[in-house]
Amino acid sequence: MGAIEEVYEDLETDVDFEEFEAAVEDKVEQMGGLADEETAAMLIAHELRDEEVEGIADIAPGMDDVKFLAKVMQIGELRTFDRDGEDDDGRVVNVEVADESGRIRIAMWDDMAEDAVERLEAGQVLRVAGRPKDGYNGVEVDVDKVEPAPDAEVDVDTQDTYRVEDLALGLSDVNLVGRVLSTDSVRTFDRDDGSEGRVSNLTLGDPTGRIRVTLWDEKADLATEFESGESVEVVDGYVRERDGTLELHVGNRGAVDAVDEDVEYVPETTDIGALELGETADIAGGVIETDPKRTFDRDDGSEGQVRNVRIKDETGDIRVALWGDKADLDVDLADYVVVTDAEIQDGWQDDLEASAGWQSAVSVMDDAPAGGPDAGGEASTGDAQSTGLGAFADGDDPEDAGAKSSAEGSGADGSARSGGSAAAAVTERAEHEGTDGEPATETFTGTVVQAGSPVVLDDGTETRSVETDESLRLGEEVTVSGPVDDGTISATDVERAN
Repeated sequence: MGAIEEVYEDLETDVDFEEFEAAVEDKVEQMGGLADEETAAMLIAHELRDEEVEGIADIAPGMDDVKFLAKVMQIGELRTFDRDGEDDDGRVVNVEVADESGRIRIAMWDDMAEDAVERLEAGQVLRVAGRPKDGYNGVEVDVDKVEPAPDAEVDVDTQDTYRVEDLALGLSDVNLVGRVLSTDSVRTFDRDDGSEGRVSNLTLGDPTGRIRVTLWDEKADLATEFESGESVEVVDGYVRERDGTLELHVGNRGAVDAVDEDVEYVPETTDIGALELGETADIAGGVIETDPKRTFDRDDGSEGQVRNVRIKDETGDIRVALWGDKADLDVDLADYVVVTDAEIQDGWQDDLEASAGWQSAVSVMDDAPAGGPDAGGEASTGDAQSTGLGAFADGDDPEDAGAKSSAEGSGADGSARSGGSAAAAVTERAEHEGTDGEPATETFTGTVVQAGSPVVLDDGTETRSVETDESLRLGEEVTVSGPVDDGTISATDVERAN
């Protein structure tokens, strides 16, 4: 046996001997006689060994060629496409494979694609050789050669249905059953080719976590068919990443269907009393205040909207700003809500507040978790003065609960703050009603902390809502007089401080 044959036998490569021998001869010629056949054969063997990767996690787009063992997880549909300048259609199938280090999509083309559809099964172990590239869902491998490896073992379990904790970047053909936590309206956008696209979102939870689901184009309307608390199944979704967070996307091949299944979702929330400025947190509690929805003009000329509510748990309470579509959610006093991915920001008078923007989900739950605060009690809401509930913590008095949420104003984000308890409002009305039950005149002096309709004044100890035709500016100190109706002063006289 010659030197080339000996090196080849020790190599255990999939490369044919004739191909290996030709590569050795080319190497000898390239080196101009500086290497004999044995040295050239060892150099070629070294190059071939370098193509082997230890695991899928080591595969990167910059590699020329790779070889690896992997188990078939899912087999996609055979798709055809037109090739430029050719009569025959191209064919491709994407196959999800995995090993102990990760998952990756491999693409098989033309005859190889047809063979894959006919012969491959989930659970098979393959020896794959191909070229890595940047794909639509991350790194993919265009397959040059693939063959079964029945004697090899890859310790990865196949699965038909995923849970949230199983999702990983690059997964496709994902089926997942979850509970609807929140939904958004359908939005339109312009694509680079001039066409109009459509997109919507919903958030799902299961016992292992939650995931934001993005629905594209003809599937976008599915988000409007479901309500919070329903159970649904996502079919043929694929996992992508946005701002460092995984999302489950549904395109033309996918679907979202209602299922008759009770899916448990128990959020892992942060105590309101433990929240810190600048963090993004999940919070939950009973609604003790609600404000009317407000609209405002954005810098780009579009109209935005926001609604403020206050929620309370056993450790404290916090004002939550519901932005955009979330301002239209049916959130009422005494509801138990969960707000996920809320940004904790500076609020009025050094209080913290939570901002629920596009990345947040707001869910009205059927019941408070066992051992948590119970959203019970009776309450009512006014324009600028809202109510406190007394049943959220042992020993709380309705007046105390409401007093905690008073003395709020308007923040830099343009959202409204209002305060005052229901008990205080009742007392206030009693003090200012005449013996015939008609509202009496009241005089109140304070600083304008919210302009518009209604105006909100703050005197340092309480806030009052005022209806007036006067144009008042933020920061002005004014004295108003007028009858009081449901806690709101209808100003017949407004005096500005000198």
